[in-house]
Amino acid sequence: MKMEDKILANMDNPRQLEKLYRDNRQHFEKAFTGIYPELKHNPLAEFWHERLHYLHDEISWGTGKDLAFVAVAALLAGILAKIPAFVPISEEFYYQRNIGFIVFPFLVAFFAWKNNLQAKNIALLGGAMLLGLIFINALPATESDTLLLSCIHLPLFLWSVLGVAFVGNAPGNYDRRLAYLRYNGDLLVMTALLGIAGFILTGATIGLFSLIGLQIEEFYGEYIIAFALPSLPILGTYLTQTNPQLVNKVSPVIAKLFGPLVLVMLVIYLIAIIYSGKDPYNDREFLLLFNGLLVGVMAIILFSVAESARSANNRLSTLVLFLLSAVTIVVNGIALSAIVFRIAEWGITPNRAAVLGSNLLILLNLLLVSVNLYKVLTKKTALADVEKPIAAFLPLYSIWIMVVLFLFPLLFGFK
Repeated sequence: MKMEDKILANMDNPRQLEKLYRDNRQHFEKAFTGIYPELKHNPLAEFWHERLHYLHDEISWGTGKDLAFVAVAALLAGILAKIPAFVPISEEFYYQRNIGFIVFPFLVAFFAWKNNLQAKNIALLGGAMLLGLIFINALPATESDTLLLSCIHLPLFLWSVLGVAFVGNAPGNYDRRLAYLRYNGDLLVMTALLGIAGFILTGATIGLFSLIGLQIEEFYGEYIIAFALPSLPILGTYLTQTNPQLVNKVSPVIAKLFGPLVLVMLVIYLIAIIYSGKDPYNDREFLLLFNGLLVGVMAIILFSVAESARSANNRLSTLVLFLLSAVTIVVNGIALSAIVFRIAEWGITPNRAAVLGSNLLILLNLLLVSVNLYKVLTKKTALADVEKPIAAFLPLYSIWIMVVLFLFPLLFGFK
């Protein structure tokens, strides 16, 4: 029985409604929101609507323990960011290989603590990060494609570890996986806002000190900014989790605005490629940029679907997402054919293999998303069903990331 049917069947049973809510809060909220219009005059339904959608006007700063964690994590992240200034290690070596470890371990620790992860799961997360730390720093110091690929994929691997911590003790829960995508969108918004505020504060501080003859630019950059930058995602995470009302109205707006804009941009870009004469089949740099564009658009699609699925269905928004997915499939097809062409002409390389694998995954994911979006448009399924291929594919992306990070250097002889 669907959650919607269970809610309707128990609208006169407050105890059972509470049990349904506690068993799966996100699924309950989504289902209740969908059927609420037909229950508006039911007093119990009115109560649940207020309970699920009540937003605090004031900002919550959490408990003293929460604030202490944020302060200590921000301080330690700043210290990690300044390691090359304290120990004799090359900045290029350190930042290229370890930049992901400046922030991600603290975010993982935060969600492991908040989700009350089991000891075995905490050990698994810690072991995964330790393995990544040892492996990336043990790779030969000579410049190579596999080293660069591993360095690029290490933050993505840590992002996957963070996702496991976010999902909690129920890794198979699709709602939690989609919530992780929403968290990333909310975090980007909050971090950007904090960054803008910090930029204004920096300009005002340096300007005020210069008026009294003190030039603090070098000190401010070396210590204040170096410690402040790593703290932004930590503080942003804390604020989005303790005060979801701060950005949960902004992210859907951004998703709805960027969808149509990106669709128009992609169509114009494809037309411009024809007129410009650019050739992804023989122009390596252009192909790399082309694939970067593809990954970015794919991320926007996934985020937009995740945001749209938790709000009321909007046929126009669904149509835009379907068209955007269809155009992105065309872009993916061009990139994929160019990669296959280059492999056939000049052989397999670590870069070509990595891009080929990621493009195949993206193409399959896009096809499934597009099919489900088409079913929504033809009223054969609900928008919430579009979430399933997105949530199901997240572990597949993580597996491919681990293959490139850990196995490619060995498979290609560290070349």
